Amino acid sequence: MEVQIFGVKKSSDTRKALRFFSERRIKTHFVDLTERPASLGELKRFAQKFGVGALIDSDSGAFQDLGLRHARMSDESWIAKLAEEPMVLRVPLVRNGTQLTIGLDEKTWKLWVER
Repeated sequence: MEVQIFGVKKSSDTRKALRFFSERRIKTHFVDLTERPASLGELKRFAQKFGVGALIDSDSGAFQDLGLRHARMSDESWIAKLAEEPMVLRVPLVRNGTQLTIGLDEKTWKLWVER
């Protein structure tokens, strides 16, 4: 089993995800979104499963600073904005093959590990 984690090092939830998998000796591939943004295809994969709204961290400082509270954009425009502004993403985005989670979801991760 190998998981891919998209996040930012400053995020406590991202650090918790990395720690969760490392404690269980599961190989992880970490993508720091501040150094390398997620591809549009990767973001679309999460958006197809959860919806674009689930990807947006409307409580983040970046969301407020960019004035996005009253923004009305199409899903495609939101995905492009999220690729440009990773601090607006709700992280971590975790992928295990075709299985996906957004945010801190230890319950689901435990199910992955048990299989």
